[in-house]
Amino acid sequence: MAVDLLLGLQWGDEGKGKIVDVLTKNYDIIARFQGGPNAGHTLIFDGYKHVLHTIPSGIFHKTALNVVGNGVVIDPVIFKKELENLDKHAIDYTSKLLISRKAHLILPTHRLLDAASETSKGKAKIGSTLKGIGPTYMDKTGRNGMRVGDLELDNWKEKYDSLTEKHLKMLNFFEVDIQFDLKELEAEFIKGIDKLKTLQFIDSEEFLNSAIKEGKTILAEGAQGSLLDIDFGTYPFVTSSNTTAAGACTGLGIAPNRIGEVFGIFKAYTTRVGSGPFPTELFDKNGETMASVGHEFGATTGRPRRCGWLDLVALKYAVQVNGVTQLMMMKGDVLSGFETLKVCTAYHYKGKEIKHLPYNIEPENVTPVYTEFKGWEADLTSMTDKQELPQNLKDYITFIEQETEVPIKIVSVGPDRKQTIMQ
Repeated sequence: MAVDLLLGLQWGDEGKGKIVDVLTKNYDIIARFQGGPNAGHTLIFDGYKHVLHTIPSGIFHKTALNVVGNGVVIDPVIFKKELENLDKHAIDYTSKLLISRKAHLILPTHRLLDAASETSKGKAKIGSTLKGIGPTYMDKTGRNGMRVGDLELDNWKEKYDSLTEKHLKMLNFFEVDIQFDLKELEAEFIKGIDKLKTLQFIDSEEFLNSAIKEGKTILAEGAQGSLLDIDFGTYPFVTSSNTTAAGACTGLGIAPNRIGEVFGIFKAYTTRVGSGPFPTELFDKNGETMASVGHEFGATTGRPRRCGWLDLVALKYAVQVNGVTQLMMMKGDVLSGFETLKVCTAYHYKGKEIKHLPYNIEPENVTPVYTEFKGWEADLTSMTDKQELPQNLKDYITFIEQETEVPIKIVSVGPDRKQTIMQ
């Protein structure tokens, strides 16, 4: 049996949580493979809005097991709040939420280092969510980190104290004034650890590979987006993990030949949170309309998202790097009412027209080349069948399929799980 992957193909916020929720009925296990609480997966159903940060988006289904893989970094404080929110809705997670012993822990001082580093950059800041993600991955690669499995050892607190002491010395390097009460932060951290220890810790690579041999179906859930990948994203304005398909192998301990379908999710337009280049960004009424109608605010930070036309150059790049086999287009309903739509199909770059993503897409180097399309007026939100979609939208979809050479299998026409059209 193969492991299917679900990935974001832009700068995150594509709507991955909703689609995982929609697809979960087809899988026995949902496994998150990278990132941390800098992710915000929003799910809306039965009149409620749920926002997950670390927990896989299959948690609301009774049948699926949910695994937090070794590639994830966990903040026990935020994780505890997520679990408490599930308690409010009587979600039984104790038997179906499993945590990899090899997942790394975000300490309170990781968050302090994140804040100090970002503050010290001034105008050159990268737009960190300030959740301590970067410093935690730095400790991971520096072979200093604390892992979930350490909590089963008698001396875990000694390891915590040693790492915290190191972090406090590092804070002095940044020469910025970060106010904090470490005792208060540690008290919340310990409460989070106590809650985390009520769950089952597993050797996730063994668990998942055994499940594959038993014929179980697995969906690997990514966080952030491909253009935020530490290697292939718009560096340095990226996240600290591999958000692309390869990250699922290292983040779960599964071999490349176990990968089956690769579901790539993208918005019908483009958004970005935080700093970094964005060739198709709009600063006019069109951009304001996208942001307003699309409720474009970060699920984790609440920050407004920058909006722009669909960038097919970047999308085709993400499709290529990930080996996408099926596309899923989100928020088609947001574009209803635009008289004319634009799609970036090439860049003017150093005096040439190119159709690939170059090393540097800063605005001084790149100017988008657009193809125009007629818009549509119809309200899509109550449509349930692809035949109901307006012809201009069908033409828009067909063009994207032709350019990417990948079929669009799902079109989302609203935030609710029911507002999903299978192509």
